[in-house]
Amino acid sequence: MKTSVVGFPRIGRLRELKFACEKYFRSELPAAQLDQTARELRLAHWTMQRDAGIDMIPSNDFSFYDTTLDTAVLFGLVPQRYRVLGLSALDTYFAMARGYQGEAGDVHALPMKKWFNTNYHYNVPEIDDVAEIALVGTKPIDEYLEAKAAGIETKPAILGPFTLLNLANYTGSRQLADVVEPLASAYADLITRLSDAGAGWIQLDEPWLVRDLDKRDIALFRRLYAPILDARGNSRVLLQTYFGDIRDCYRDVCALAFDGIGLDFIEGVQTAELVANYGFPQDKVMFAGLVNGKNIWRNHYAHTIGTIAALRGGTRAPIVLSTSCSLLHVPYTLEHETQLNDSYRCHFAFAEEKLAELAELAELLDRDDPSSTPAAKANAALMGARPDSVDEAVRARVVAVPAGAQTRLPARPVREVIQKKELGLPLFPTTTIGSFPQTQEIRSMRARRRHGEISQQRYEEFLRDQIAEVVRRQDEVGLDVLVHGEFERNDMVEYFGERLDGFVFTRFAWVQSYGTRCVKPPIIWGDVSRPKPMTVSWSSYAQSLTDKPMKGMLTGPVTILNWSFPREDIPVRDTTRQIALAIRDEVLDLEAAGIRVIQVDEAALREKLPLRRSDWQREYLDWAIPAFNLVHSGCRPETQIHTHMCYSEFADIIPAIDAMDADVISFEASRSELEILDSLAHNRFETEVGPGVYDIHSPRIPSEREIGEALARMLDKVAPDKLWVNPDCGLKTRSNAEVWPSLRNMVAAALKLRAQR
Repeated sequence: MKTSVVGFPRIGRLRELKFACEKYFRSELPAAQLDQTARELRLAHWTMQRDAGIDMIPSNDFSFYDTTLDTAVLFGLVPQRYRVLGLSALDTYFAMARGYQGEAGDVHALPMKKWFNTNYHYNVPEIDDVAEIALVGTKPIDEYLEAKAAGIETKPAILGPFTLLNLANYTGSRQLADVVEPLASAYADLITRLSDAGAGWIQLDEPWLVRDLDKRDIALFRRLYAPILDARGNSRVLLQTYFGDIRDCYRDVCALAFDGIGLDFIEGVQTAELVANYGFPQDKVMFAGLVNGKNIWRNHYAHTIGTIAALRGGTRAPIVLSTSCSLLHVPYTLEHETQLNDSYRCHFAFAEEKLAELAELAELLDRDDPSSTPAAKANAALMGARPDSVDEAVRARVVAVPAGAQTRLPARPVREVIQKKELGLPLFPTTTIGSFPQTQEIRSMRARRRHGEISQQRYEEFLRDQIAEVVRRQDEVGLDVLVHGEFERNDMVEYFGERLDGFVFTRFAWVQSYGTRCVKPPIIWGDVSRPKPMTVSWSSYAQSLTDKPMKGMLTGPVTILNWSFPREDIPVRDTTRQIALAIRDEVLDLEAAGIRVIQVDEAALREKLPLRRSDWQREYLDWAIPAFNLVHSGCRPETQIHTHMCYSEFADIIPAIDAMDADVISFEASRSELEILDSLAHNRFETEVGPGVYDIHSPRIPSEREIGEALARMLDKVAPDKLWVNPDCGLKTRSNAEVWPSLRNMVAAALKLRAQR
């Protein structure tokens, strides 16, 4: 059996791409050297896959920042505001990704949103009235030829036109229907060029097909692909789907002239049923996504072997064993995780190990009785061995939670009156989302403590000094509700996971979140509980330094779950409830210590919302919202509960967010042009709200006037006594040189607005 990989991590074994790009941003690395680093990484990734025995290796899955942005640039979708800067092609690309502020001008970055149901973020393409849609770039062709020159045959992987059009923002008079013909023509040109270059297979990714589709969507898909499939020449075209099943269009897709169809058997809950009910065309190749591209657990060989056997029994079509989606969403390799106990390590498979699984499974599946092989038997034994994963006390506590325990009393309108009197905050209170810059000095001290070069006492003294300084500077700037800066935290999920029972940690298992931002998700191994307080001492110390309210900063249970690699042996809703009880304990301890404002971040709430609307309540919201409610339902009415959410499409779940019953919610809104405000007004949103007034993921420093204009637009939709003023996310990734001028301008804009009332 042949094997295929949808996509491979591009950051490098030890985040080489991240560090090279950041040096380029600081003008410490010339463009030619950045390009050379990219070439070395691509060759290393192709070579690894070839040497692992993978038959169909992707190219064009590499990107300096984001492959959706790459696709937009490839077809000329560069808004005029970036063109007029007169920068190099590379710097124009980075201006679209990150924003630009310099001698050539001042522009915001393109909006950024979550990639379907993952923690990866993509830049939202923008289609205006000026851009001429055509094939203007050569990146997929260049990288295919680059691999070919190295003796490696690849299948160029390109984001498909149907998904691109549905992801895009339309900012002029042109709408989706107006650009179908030119975009289809441009894709056809690309397919012809790749065919002429000798590409045997061309992969077109269409994850939008797993969403709810109607007849108009399917007609659009057919219209787009008619000229594309006509242009393939001697190449074969693979339609690659992932993140779910294609139940609304399965028969339509099978009827089109694709040479191969990639189906997700991991998240596609109806994929096997679709194939069983409607068959699969014998003249096409089925790419069966059975190796999970989004989780780190070893493949369950018996399940995979059984699925392939059922497929073979129902179709005579050739079958290729594939990853379920790109391996971008898992860490690169287990090689460097030498600190992991072997009893844990043997259960994990990162990207490199998944290549070995693909190859081994392919070999087993070519045998008459694959289940009887030593490899299959060893895998079966592994699946039955999970040490230290069950804590009966935790499970008993979850069962004992009484009905109604997630309801907080009194009701929010009553609490609002009590809290305004208790806290005494002014109109348009100013605050930040939580973290402050993690400078090189802070990271260095953390590393020195980890390596035993300084004592715990010395490290904590250093952290208290950092907290004291950031509290002083917040007071000086004039913020109303302060934070302690989170200098003791390496990551908003990993920090808590390290202090909760039930988690396993890695040292180098980085995953790209966006651009150069990488995260290191913890692994939920067993039942979760809190052995002791995790944040109380730091928040109490920070509160002792000021008379202003100091926010206690926590990460919520749904975000901890979604930004970890969850266990697969119990339902995720059960794990989430365990985490919720642990965070509830911390909330009550903060309250008892005198912390009057507590923020429980649910940045990732929207992330795992099912892609099909019909599944939203039953499969997710019915347990995710009550889990958050359980965290704060035991608080006194005078304790103000905040939460924060970022970089997702919230408009369609505003009622569910209001049902979280927080007292204040801050949203990312700056990159999305404050689109969420209309939804808040339409849904009569009751919670006090802080739409982010500036984008912290860009190095730009917003002016007081710019922030003032954003606040004025907010007041068209939000009542003055409901509006908070804050950045759109934590400040951890920015420099102090960017943060403090931005905050001064933010406070000045709020003060000016107060004076006008």
